[in-house]
Amino acid sequence: MRPLIIITNDDGIESHGLIAAVQALHPLADLLIAAPAKQMTAMGRALPNTMSGTIHAHAIAIPGETVHGWAVDGSPAQAVQFAVLEIAPKIWGRKPDLVVSGINYGENIGNGITISGTIGAALEAASFGVRALAVSLETHHSLHHSNSPEINFSSAAYFTRVFAEKALRSWAGLQDVQVFKVDVPDNATPATPWQVVRQSSSRYYQHVAPQRASWQVPGRIGIELKDDWKQYDPETDIYTLAVRKWVSVVPLSLELTSRTAISAVKDWLAD
Repeated sequence: MRPLIIITNDDGIESHGLIAAVQALHPLADLLIAAPAKQMTAMGRALPNTMSGTIHAHAIAIPGETVHGWAVDGSPAQAVQFAVLEIAPKIWGRKPDLVVSGINYGENIGNGITISGTIGAALEAASFGVRALAVSLETHHSLHHSNSPEINFSSAAYFTRVFAEKALRSWAGLQDVQVFKVDVPDNATPATPWQVVRQSSSRYYQHVAPQRASWQVPGRIGIELKDDWKQYDPETDIYTLAVRKWVSVVPLSLELTSRTAISAVKDWLAD
């Protein structure tokens, strides 16, 4: 029996990045595509109660074939929940072997990754005991909500398949790893090196206040890209992607407990 992969994202069911992932993974496994019905970037792992949870069939065309997908009126994390709890049992009669979230418009690196719906969907899969990949392609931030057909996802698709193949083989020996976060530079080729590193604890995007005359005027927090990446630790995702221009691979855990010794915290609280 072929393995079963759920493919999801936060850019929506019509995303060209999702289509690239479907095309890359189609030879490897049976696929269940379940993604938000509309753009849901930056939703993190949110479970908004304003979503209806309706599920509609959505055909996805790849060269030579049409693949059946499902558009979920929900967040990325909710799309995973419905896929694992409802769609997979009904359509396939089994639990998925892997969830792949992406391919995202825009890199997810630094200390803002929990904002990402791409990462949120992968973490939600992990909470169900399903191993997951979250794959993102570096793009200019003006394109993060665009679904632009001009973006070339071919190299990111190549690395999606590479790491999906590895994930499907076995995760034996990997303690406290539930998700692999993969970020692909915009100039990558299949020959681009990849490196396993840590998530940086520093900001990659700087948030800036809106310019407005009063707080009653609608406004949004803006972002600008920091450009002093060479100061970052070379063993982190920011340096690997932004300076080396290599593929960054970060093992993630659902465990958010600080690495500080519990005994040290107890001593601090006892003072």
